[in-house]
Amino acid sequence: MKSFLKFMAMAVVLGMFALPAGFAKSNTNTTTPVVAEDEDQPHMQAALDALKQAEQHLQQAKHDKGGHRAKALAATREAIKHVEAGMKAGDKNEDKHEHK
Repeated sequence: MKSFLKFMAMAVVLGMFALPAGFAKSNTNTTTPVVAEDEDQPHMQAALDALKQAEQHLQQAKHDKGGHRAKALAATREAIKHVEAGMKAGDKNEDKHEHK
């Protein structure tokens, strides 16, 4: 569990570093803006958006940085899967509470 939390923290930090770079670009940017699309889970949606943007930046980075870029890219993709799964689990959990 500690390694998962450490992993998620690293992924969120990577996402945070990606945000300023994304906002510095011109308005011709075709990436999705970081906006909470899921009103019930705004923090999870924001984290997902940041991770997806971090993934794009890692893909565009030059060189492999001694294998660290590839590992960071894999970790970011894994974090995206976990956040998406968490959002789905949250949706299912909320549905159960609504039916009571």
